[in-house]
Amino acid sequence: MEAWFFENQTGNFGIKIRIKSVLYHENSDFQEITVYDTYEFGKMLVLDNAVMFTDSNEFIYHEMLSFIPIFAHAKPENILIIGGGDGGIIRECLKNNFVKHIDLVEIDNEVIKVSKKFFPQIAYQIDNEKVSVKLEDGIKYLKTVNNMYDVIIIDSTDPVGPAEGLFTEDFYYSAYNALKDDGIFAAQTESPFFNKKLIKDINQIIDNLYKISMMYYAMIPVYPSGLWSFTVGSKKYQPNKINEVYKDIDLSSLNLKYYSPEVHGASFILPKFIKELLN
Repeated sequence: MEAWFFENQTGNFGIKIRIKSVLYHENSDFQEITVYDTYEFGKMLVLDNAVMFTDSNEFIYHEMLSFIPIFAHAKPENILIIGGGDGGIIRECLKNNFVKHIDLVEIDNEVIKVSKKFFPQIAYQIDNEKVSVKLEDGIKYLKTVNNMYDVIIIDSTDPVGPAEGLFTEDFYYSAYNALKDDGIFAAQTESPFFNKKLIKDINQIIDNLYKISMMYYAMIPVYPSGLWSFTVGSKKYQPNKINEVYKDIDLSSLNLKYYSPEVHGASFILPKFIKELLN
C-alpha cells in the first residue's frame, strides 16, 4: 500500500509527496515535528504538516535567504538569525570568512536536535564557535537589542502557531531598531499565488520602515506553487546589486548550487502580476 504526505494549502489545493517511511514523529512544546523519507526528494522535515525542506532542494531556500542580504551589504560581520533551527542559514552565512559572529534565536530546541540527527549536512555548523544559540522567543529577544546587527535574517515557518508573531508590524519595527545604521533585513514571505494579502501587507510595512525595500523570489519545488517570495529592507545598500567590495570575489569555493551573481540581480526582476500586487 502506498503512503503519501499531503499538505493542504487552500482547501482546494495542496501538495502530495509519496513517502517511504516515517523516520521521526513527536510533538514538541511548540509544534508537531515529523521527518519523512521520500522517494523523490530524500529526507523531508515537516513542521505542523507544512514542508520546511528536503535533502534534494534545501540549498535553494538557504542560499537565497542568506547570500542576497550578505552580498548586498559591505561588511556583514554580525548576523542575527531568527528561526532557522535546522542550521541551513548558519551554514551558508559561515561560507563567508568575513562573518565574525552569528546569534541564532530559535524557540524550539527540538528542531535543532532533530536537524542534527537527521540532517547533519545542513546542521553541522550550529556548534561553530562563531555561533551563539539562544533558545528563546525571537519576538521578545528583538525588543532587548538595539543598533547591534549588520544583517537580520528571518527564517520562519508559515504564519501560524509559534511563527505567527514574526509577520507583524511590531516585530518588523523591532528588527529595524536592532539593525545598525547600514543594516539589512531579509525574510521569507510566502507564495505570491496563495498569500497575496500577506505579501502586500508585509511589503507595505517594510517599505515604510526602510530607505530601500524590495521583493525577490526563487523557485522551490516542494513549496506550494513552487514560486516563493522573500522581502528585503535596507537602510543604505541597494539589495538587488552585489556590493562593489565583492566585485572580484571567487564564488567557486563556496559550493553554491543556486545562487550566483547573475541570479542575485535576476531574482529581483518580478513578473507583472507580482508588481501589480505590490503596487
